[in-house]
Amino acid sequence: MKEVTILSPATIANIVCGFDVMGFAIHQPADKIVMRLLEKKEIRIINKDGYNLPTEPEKNVFGGALLAMMREVKEEIGFEIESTKVIKPGSGIGSSAASAAGVVVGANHLLGNRFLKNELVRFAMHGEQIASQAWHADNIAPCIYGGVTLIRSNEPLDIIPLDFPPLYVTVIHPQIEVKTSYAREILPKQVSLKDAVTQWANVGGLVAGFMKQDYDLISRSLQDVLIEPVRSKLIPSFDKMKKRCLEAGALGGGISGSGPSVFMLSKDQATAKAVEEVMNEVYRKMGVEFNVYVTTVNSKGVEIVNG
Repeated sequence: MKEVTILSPATIANIVCGFDVMGFAIHQPADKIVMRLLEKKEIRIINKDGYNLPTEPEKNVFGGALLAMMREVKEEIGFEIESTKVIKPGSGIGSSAASAAGVVVGANHLLGNRFLKNELVRFAMHGEQIASQAWHADNIAPCIYGGVTLIRSNEPLDIIPLDFPPLYVTVIHPQIEVKTSYAREILPKQVSLKDAVTQWANVGGLVAGFMKQDYDLISRSLQDVLIEPVRSKLIPSFDKMKKRCLEAGALGGGISGSGPSVFMLSKDQATAKAVEEVMNEVYRKMGVEFNVYVTTVNSKGVEIVNG
């Protein structure tokens, strides 16, 4: 029986101003997935964590992604999945994307790497859609490609990996849940032309900042006038924490995905650790349980560690 073990990383989607079109992978946390190739068309899902996610393939992110892939495979094959999730569902750091991306990369490895990365993203988006009820790749693409990605178009899929300078990432994950589907429902359906111009100028500036490795331009571009003002109300003490992180030297940051996680980018580890202290201090006083990670941008994405 063919078997493979996969580490599938967390991701930061939107990167403040790039709603649904930008994201990057980080090294920690990461999910562990063990996959086995079966000789019949079947998907078996075994959860080895405490999240009690559905095991019916049609209702599960794993299943949605693999069913899409299997429709393009002629052989009578299937997959068994053992899932040990570390990235909590609803955390805002790409839990569903780690699942969907991880299984399609693992399945592709078991099948002799017959599919290209952009095809794997397309398969994984079917799984992501089960979790968020939206067709988007801002978590999936960096999870599979690694690094920082721009999704110019979802249909047809057009993914552009971006160069980027060394960046440290501090992420706080309050132990509350913000469902992606709800976080999308509350967004405004129309925006002013003035705000739209500001937003796309910041997206252009952020892409240029990454490509030019210009930290000051990255910092100036990490501004969101459309999404953050609405979603930040779902995250306790967001404005206070962001202000203090910037005062500690962070380049900038904001809501990770749909929240409740919040991320900050820094030029160096010392600043990232100072930002960690600020996050710890703000949330300790609130009595809300939380985890904080100090990590870096992950240029590899999903990784085959055994098999």
